Amino acid sequence: MVQKLAWIFGIVMLAVGVLGFVPGITGGGMLLGLFEVDTMHNIVHILTGIVAVAIAAVSGAYARLFFRVFGVVYGLVAVLGLTMGGNVLGMHMNMLDHLLHVAIAAFALYVGFALKDSPVVSMSSASAPSSMPSSGSTM
Repeated sequence: MVQKLAWIFGIVMLAVGVLGFVPGITGGGMLLGLFEVDTMHNIVHILTGIVAVAIAAVSGAYARLFFRVFGVVYGLVAVLGLTMGGNVLGMHMNMLDHLLHVAIAAFALYVGFALKDSPVVSMSSASAPSSMPSSGSTM
């Protein structure tokens, strides 16, 4: 599950980063008219997406580690944004950006630390009901 979430997360981050450069979707430095973006912000989203997809292609354990590290980093970015205001690490951001970073950090930390992968049940270990009556039963 964590590996699948890394794929989805990576694709979404790539899309957001690319959309940040599309004039019809980003006008006046505002993605969808809501989130403040600039070239550096878009590049960070694209690089994050590339890293997430690359890690998702490798293993679930690395995907979990990615979410842990990414969650901590985005948590720090969110705290910086909420305390410093508009310009964080050379990127323009507004309050909606900061709140989105809080939500993304919470999601990433949950996936990295709390989400449990569902156990894999193999066909050989699963007990199938028998159509033959047991030796102790009467007919």
